[in-house]
Amino acid sequence: MGDDSTATLGFVCVQNAGRSQMSTAFAERERERRGLEDNVEIITGGTHPADSVHDEVVTVMEDHDIDLSERTPREVSTDELESCDVVATMGCSTLELDADDVDVRDWALDDPDGQGLDGVRAIGDDIEQRVTDLFDEVVTNGS
Repeated sequence: MGDDSTATLGFVCVQNAGRSQMSTAFAERERERRGLEDNVEIITGGTHPADSVHDEVVTVMEDHDIDLSERTPREVSTDELESCDVVATMGCSTLELDADDVDVRDWALDDPDGQGLDGVRAIGDDIEQRVTDLFDEVVTNGS
């Protein structure tokens, strides 16, 4: 957290079509729940983005009342990532950042692509908990 008590969180994988999209959606919801829209910036992207978000990911996130059907995987730049306070990679990234002040964490999640819905749900539940924990750790409410 900087002096102005804002935090930038990055969620990155190769395709930006599954895990990082789920992480971003949960983070956006968590930010809203905590009333931190002005304090937390969320960046997501892939090093080699896919054409679209995986269908099974869209389906599972609908269970959480989150619509990812309109989201498009995007490429993320090193500059963007080096502006983050914390970057969570999803287990498939070989992310090398020069910035010493970025806390890069590998969440080592299974790839939802091609998994059954139960498998994707389990990954989603894991991500949801990790995102909540990350907010608890990184983002303070001025206390």
